[in-house]
Amino acid sequence: MLGGAFLIFTLGASIMHAYTVFLLALIAEFGWSRAQASLAYSIGQLVAGLTSPLVGGLTDRLGPRRVVLLGSALLVVGLIGSAMAEQLWQVIGLYGVVMTLGANCLGLLVFVPLLSRLFVRRRGMAVSILQSANAFGRALSAPSSQLLVDGVGWRAAYGLQAGLVAALMVPFFFFFRVPPAPSAADGAMKTASGRPWTLRTAMRTQAFWLLFLVYMFTSIGTFLLSLHQIAFAVDIGFDPLYVAGVLGASSLLALPGVIITGTLSDYIGREWSAILAYGISILGVIFALLLHSPDQHLMLWLHGIFFGVTWGARGPAITAKTADLFGGPSLGTILGVITVGSGIGAGLGSWGAGFIHDLTGSYRIAFWLSIAAYGCGTIAFWLLRSRR
Repeated sequence: MLGGAFLIFTLGASIMHAYTVFLLALIAEFGWSRAQASLAYSIGQLVAGLTSPLVGGLTDRLGPRRVVLLGSALLVVGLIGSAMAEQLWQVIGLYGVVMTLGANCLGLLVFVPLLSRLFVRRRGMAVSILQSANAFGRALSAPSSQLLVDGVGWRAAYGLQAGLVAALMVPFFFFFRVPPAPSAADGAMKTASGRPWTLRTAMRTQAFWLLFLVYMFTSIGTFLLSLHQIAFAVDIGFDPLYVAGVLGASSLLALPGVIITGTLSDYIGREWSAILAYGISILGVIFALLLHSPDQHLMLWLHGIFFGVTWGARGPAITAKTADLFGGPSLGTILGVITVGSGIGAGLGSWGAGFIHDLTGSYRIAFWLSIAAYGCGTIAFWLLRSRR
């Protein structure tokens, strides 16, 4: 179950992260500004957050099998439509809505409720392995998408991705044929009244809203930088394919980074594990701020390594903390609503960086804001330390 969830999440994540490569191709094709080209990605992040309660609720009611099939079908439709897009609103609708909802049905919200029942004592480890699929997909997407775009053009690249997802739809559906029975510990997570957590009872707690803020600030900090990494380095003078290779290779470090921090959270606590990841991410942003010329290869690699190794590294601690506090039959719905904060933060961050670039001609203010957002996330997570 864990291996299958990892593979499915990897596919959806790699397709969605590929937009960082398609960004420059769309700007060259249509002459859009950075803010305009970023709009589809930003709206996609907002849609991902706003539809999370829907996806979480569907998972609680229908199970992962049907939700994965729905997500695969939406991705195919969105990719085929994107290959034929001619206007900005079409890209926004197809990538920002259709594909985003499809990828959301292949991600954490579908598999965390399943895995949290299978792994109780080592929940952080299991969630971290699943979460590392996001980083693995990101590492694959940059170099492979750049090669596809350079080789056959961005339209054909979208078409090839659609064919891959279509070929895997049926195997995905049959993989989760028999859902596991809930464990004894799954039913033990209850409110003070002795009843399992529901969305309503969870929303009455301070911990729920602190987790919401953690998701939001973390996404703001990450997406103020991540969508525009390639564009930032190309503006300085680096070759696009070289940058894609550096960032792709660095992103592979997120695999051990996510797994290590998630597993550590089982032993040293969710809070200390997350704070460690925040600190390393801030160092990665600082190295980006020190980049000024295309001969600073070491600085580019240091930025990629420190930012890449903690890409998604806070996710297992945050998600496991949510399962620790609100585990039970409504976990998918509760996690879905909390994840709205992630979508809001990601949308604000990815669009905001493009807007700041158009306004000032530089991404550096956006990168300083990224550090500030990570700091706010650290404070919010630390306030959860007494919530058991």
